[in-house]
Amino acid sequence: MSAFLGEVIGTMILIILGGGVVGGVVLNKSKAQNSGWIVITVAWGLAVAMAVYAVGGVSDAHLNPGVTIGLAVIGSFPWADVPGYILAQMLGAFLGAVLVWLHYLPHWKETEDQGAKLAVFSTGPAIRSYAANLLSEIIGTFVLVLAILFIGANEFTQGLNPLIIGFLIVSIGLSLGGTTGYAINPARDLGPRIAHFILPIAGKGSSDWSYAWVPVVGPIIGGALGALFYKVVFLGENYPLFWVVGLVTLVIIIIAVIQDNKENQVVLKSNKIGA
Repeated sequence: MSAFLGEVIGTMILIILGGGVVGGVVLNKSKAQNSGWIVITVAWGLAVAMAVYAVGGVSDAHLNPGVTIGLAVIGSFPWADVPGYILAQMLGAFLGAVLVWLHYLPHWKETEDQGAKLAVFSTGPAIRSYAANLLSEIIGTFVLVLAILFIGANEFTQGLNPLIIGFLIVSIGLSLGGTTGYAINPARDLGPRIAHFILPIAGKGSSDWSYAWVPVVGPIIGGALGALFYKVVFLGENYPLFWVVGLVTLVIIIIAVIQDNKENQVVLKSNKIGA
């Protein structure tokens, strides 16, 4: 099996099991309906572990453009292979989302909540604020990539690493996931969001494209910062790029704050007109 196919299959498994649990929890007439956030976070952790077990020996199981780019930034992965990996991850995520749609086929028309249907495919914020939501995704993916690197620096019983990574995902979900649904992976969000847009899902609503950039840009920044932080702080290496990425991050957050303020002003004006 090629590394490209490994990333396709691994990311597909991730989304089948991860999106699948969300469908079970939020869609009407599912036997798992309303089983809660704990079920979702544990199942996503297991989904990551199973996907890593499946293709770790084939492609190193990045399954996430944030991980791929983070490793490339610190020289641990060749830049020439980055586009192919990201394409494979996007394709796998899309295919996984299509299979989730097929799995729950009778349940879409039984569910009136359009937001719940979108949640099976992609993330959304609990409180919409581009700056705060972006920061949440940056922090979550920063922790993810940093932890992957320091976990990898330890010796575990053979075959245990994927399970430890799964526990890491559960921890991030429980501790940091309540704000945005913890995409922490551009492919995990964008691939299924495209599937939601394309598929004939009964009674679906908007794919929320105005928010879609947040779970893409945030994890890319967070992954790069997490990898660079590991090199600078844990290994004591000199990486001026760490400060460059930090500055770019600050600029992007400031732009997001400005956008939030503009949208808030529009809402206030609309409320005044309505009154």
